Amino acid sequence: MLRFGQWRRVVSIGMALALSTALLVIARAQQAGTPAKPGSLVLPEEKHLRNVRQLTFGGQNAEAYFSADDRQLIFQHQGGDVPCDQIYTIPVTTSDGKPAQPKLVSTGKGRTTCSYFFPAGDRILFSSTHSAAAECPPKPDYSKGYVWPIYSTYDIYTAKPDGSNLHQLTQTPGYDAEATISRDGKTIVFTSMRNGDLDIYAMDADGSHVRQLTHELGYDGGPFLSYNGKKVVYRAEHPKTPQEIADYKSLLAQGLIRPGNLEIWVMDVDGKNKQQVTHNGAANFAPFFLPDGKRIIFASNVADPKNARDFDLYLINVDGTGQERITFHPDFDSFPMFTSDGKKLVWASNRNGTAPHETNIFIADWTD
Repeated sequence: MLRFGQWRRVVSIGMALALSTALLVIARAQQAGTPAKPGSLVLPEEKHLRNVRQLTFGGQNAEAYFSADDRQLIFQHQGGDVPCDQIYTIPVTTSDGKPAQPKLVSTGKGRTTCSYFFPAGDRILFSSTHSAAAECPPKPDYSKGYVWPIYSTYDIYTAKPDGSNLHQLTQTPGYDAEATISRDGKTIVFTSMRNGDLDIYAMDADGSHVRQLTHELGYDGGPFLSYNGKKVVYRAEHPKTPQEIADYKSLLAQGLIRPGNLEIWVMDVDGKNKQQVTHNGAANFAPFFLPDGKRIIFASNVADPKNARDFDLYLINVDGTGQERITFHPDFDSFPMFTSDGKKLVWASNRNGTAPHETNIFIADWTD
């Protein structure tokens, strides 16, 4: 979703972007090999993480989110003969204890992002460009600097967990993506360009009763609902100076944005009581509520002196106090999500990769 169909570009700030490992590598690694020993997957400083397991092996894997019963994960993968992100599911554990083979549940066409399970487990939610073209949409023009593409061909879809019975929820021209659903199955929050700016919207689970939650000029996106469905956490960048505003508007007219100082925000599910949580001037994204609703886990490059590619996970109170660093791996850690009981954490990381910037899914027991 910009949360992140563009996550690989965040990882690769200041570096070459063309990185992928064949999907065949995943299958071979999972069929012939065993995961690295848990002790080698966690650093001594990462005191909240225990019994770390690696769930994917090879390519670019990210945005893995639990089903409501915590037995399945849905995520996006790119690599080799999968030229741009597609959606896969994988069981958290297998009967024989061996790594599971991911199952393709999107169409295999276009580019996809932002997948999520409906709480009843009978549907999945994701965004895709496949209705516009079977090919991957073009990459952005990096001669304009570090920019993200806002593909107007993204729409939001639901399907059965096996990918069948595909149904399109959004019909409005322009970008519709970054969708997640409340745990009662009633409310979807998402990011849209339908009114000319990147704002957060809510709609009923069937795509009806659309209402706009943010109205500030700039990018508001990556929304997640709290476990009780009363709050929304999201990331935002609001240009303020005339130069920033002009740059933002010029790029947006070309289907681009230039991410910079993304901060974490929270608001009520009706868009009221907006409050900024972080104020560090770094790139903060992928926020997710802990089950207690009092804390947020998120990714940030605040500890990187160059504010570039070293992203780690942080914990912070909803009021902005008590920030604590969770991961210390010297590369990329992001897209965290807790199980319903808060006892396990899943996230994406560059650790233990076999190729530069290979990103895999990891799961750990969480200790407070």
